[in-house]
Amino acid sequence: MTDQLPASQRKLLQDAHARRYRLKGAPRFQPAPAAPAAAAGPVMAAISQPRLLTLAKPPFAVRALNNLSYGATAASIAAFNALGANDTARMTAYVDQQLNWESIDDSAMEARLSAAGYTTLGKTLAQQWSQHVRQDDYNTRMRPGWEVQRAALARAVHSKRQLFEIVNTFWHDHFNVMVTDYDCCPVYVHYDRDVTRQHAMGNFRQMLEAVAQSTAMMYYLDNLSNSRSGPNENFARELLELHTFGAENYLGFMDPFQVPPCPEDPSYPIGYTDIDVYETAAAFTGWSVKNGHWQYPSENDGTFVYRAAWHDTGPKFVLGRFIYPEQPALKDGRDILDRIASHPRVAKFICRKLIRRFFNDEPTQDLVDSAAAVFRQHWQAPDQIKRTLRHILLSDAAFHNWGMKQRRPFEAIAAALRVLDCDWTYRLDENRSNDLNWRMGFTGHQPYDWPAPNGYPDKGQAWGGANSHAMTWKTLNWLTETNNVAGDGKLLPILETTRTGVPVAQWTARRLVDFWCTRILGYRPEASRYNTLLAFMAQNGDIDGYVITDTDAWAQGDLKRHYNHQRLRSMVSLVLMTPEFLSR
Repeated sequence: MTDQLPASQRKLLQDAHARRYRLKGAPRFQPAPAAPAAAAGPVMAAISQPRLLTLAKPPFAVRALNNLSYGATAASIAAFNALGANDTARMTAYVDQQLNWESIDDSAMEARLSAAGYTTLGKTLAQQWSQHVRQDDYNTRMRPGWEVQRAALARAVHSKRQLFEIVNTFWHDHFNVMVTDYDCCPVYVHYDRDVTRQHAMGNFRQMLEAVAQSTAMMYYLDNLSNSRSGPNENFARELLELHTFGAENYLGFMDPFQVPPCPEDPSYPIGYTDIDVYETAAAFTGWSVKNGHWQYPSENDGTFVYRAAWHDTGPKFVLGRFIYPEQPALKDGRDILDRIASHPRVAKFICRKLIRRFFNDEPTQDLVDSAAAVFRQHWQAPDQIKRTLRHILLSDAAFHNWGMKQRRPFEAIAAALRVLDCDWTYRLDENRSNDLNWRMGFTGHQPYDWPAPNGYPDKGQAWGGANSHAMTWKTLNWLTETNNVAGDGKLLPILETTRTGVPVAQWTARRLVDFWCTRILGYRPEASRYNTLLAFMAQNGDIDGYVITDTDAWAQGDLKRHYNHQRLRSMVSLVLMTPEFLSR
């Protein structure tokens, strides 16, 4: 892996590393010994084990749109079914249409945000810095990040670029920066618009550099203060552990010259070591921000800057490659990003996460391998990510996987607002939005607000606790019951949609339940849940014979006539709480 060096120079380099990092004897890192089988028994017995429960499959359009958008709606199902003569043709046309996101007219979405009072999403980085960083009012300072956070839900519900919005949120979780961080929030518009959105469907290598140079990430992982006199390895460690290789390719503290070659490509090491982290941190010294630092007080506009005086210009050895000393500005870091972006294990790590987001918590290895081959083959292509996504989204998993993913709270709320024809826009400075924002906080899934660098988890087990479920259920129920801000009706048009879909003269319990199950789920739920919905809607009336009146009168002595509108909204809420809706 150091074939570019003569053997004598390679030996000198290896000896220098051994002295510098005190590589004597066994590495400091040793894997934990495997627990004896007998000792593991009692511990495992106390842990509840997950069970796979298979759900019946809804129509293909519903399955496809629930995986590739924030939720199937009556309108999106009709549009999907019109795209071709069979499932394969329709799926291919939809994926190609959504991957070509720039050709989708989303001007109505932008107009909606503008009308709702969003004022910072179009500001340049310089404007964010001067108008929100360099002032004292807390609400003004934090407004850009708060607007990005709330716009995420508004776009998930109303944008026509559904796949793009999902992919952008994926990259936010992958390159996580906590939006409510005091230093990051005022420049978060730049991070969302000019980093993740700019590169979401583009090239991973270019995105890596954009992330590394972004003001928000500089603050979040402290690289703006990384200098040869005061090295900081926070960004370097997360770059390798979270952004590219994954913890499964971490080898601990060991001699980098002893790392085995990667089986997929022997010109690369099989993983990364702590010494790779230290050397990478040295390579990114001097990558900083113009923030009025005492040494450079006149530079204060929040943009990226390379400070040559802070850079460690010495030789480095990273991921099996020697980096020569005294290279031109930025080249040390860029050489490492090239090495990372072309690594076969990085390709597999990224592709596994992408497949997990769309289809399955435990992706099959053959799909990971085939997607990684596409990802790596096109690592220098401007549409690398788009090519990889097309391979994944038209795979067998896209056609056959169902019920293997749990909707996280944000996704469940967005899907509910979509399927219930919400025309309301989540925003700042509005009471109902503030109510929802407060409630979403209790679900544990406010957009972009995960405090740790690893981003929100994307496995069902992480969201399977009682608190997450209960607070999500409470929020879904609140959506069906709450009034809009104007006070002239409910937030969601449940009654109006029911009257349009089922003639009032035919409001039997079965017709109402069937209508809403079909509209929300695409089919009837499992029999016991379906019968519970029927009994709840009918109360003491005949399921098929009694017509429920379109009133909300009080009739405590005859429950089939008691608060009918409220019972209808509660029935819709119960459908939203079913495993059929909360799975995809």
